[in-house]
Amino acid sequence: MVFDLTDYKLLSFDIYATLIDWETGIYDALMPLVDQLPPHSQYRGKSPEDTRKLVLRAFSSQERALQSEQPKLPYNELLTETYKRLAQQLGVQATDAEAQKFGASVGTYPAFPDTVAAMKVLGSYYKLVVLSNVDNENFSRTLSGPLNGVKFDGIYTAENIGSYKPDLNNFRYLIENVDKQFGVKKEEILHTAQSLTHDHVPGKEIGLRPGVWISRGGGEGKGSAMGGSLEVLEKEGKVDLGAVYETLGDMAEAVERAFAARK
Repeated sequence: MVFDLTDYKLLSFDIYATLIDWETGIYDALMPLVDQLPPHSQYRGKSPEDTRKLVLRAFSSQERALQSEQPKLPYNELLTETYKRLAQQLGVQATDAEAQKFGASVGTYPAFPDTVAAMKVLGSYYKLVVLSNVDNENFSRTLSGPLNGVKFDGIYTAENIGSYKPDLNNFRYLIENVDKQFGVKKEEILHTAQSLTHDHVPGKEIGLRPGVWISRGGGEGKGSAMGGSLEVLEKEGKVDLGAVYETLGDMAEAVERAFAARK
């Protein structure tokens, strides 16, 4: 089937890593731990970029484990505990104050340069809905800060849902609620995200139509330190993408062209 951007009525978004520069925000907030790494630590790579990837992958592993263990834990508290566990894994010290500051740091993470303008374009063609793993307080800070000016029609957070992606319950919640709120059916949803493992794998599993991957430089091991490897997941048959764009701005341009061609 040919992928047609005009076939959809609603875009559902992962926010962090797709609209917000998640990895830069996290890594900057983890610097109190990174700065303590001894010279011969297994987490200190041959270059600053290698160190960043090693630390972010360690963070991601700890975060996923805690999300599985305590799916109802609010995300700010989950981040606080993840920070402490990561410090133990890295063999460095973490104070309670540092951990709590990290838990509340999400709202300070920067938007990608293309995000706000692209979202304004996309909002003129589709309903826009958030499907995010964060808590409401942290998302509120993001919305009033780096995403100021972006208007969402629906905001579904892990705090509202009671579980974390890639749990299929989050996608069931999305499907059920956009139908109730907007009369949008499952086949009219286009899920748009950077994370393959948290978004596109469960999206396929639950039966959403092929989504849009905002690659942001590539999958894990390339541009990104987290989110999964496209090559591996495609080989395993776990993802099915309708389109791939480097940035959200690229997607917005493609949407404008697609709708203009219909006139």
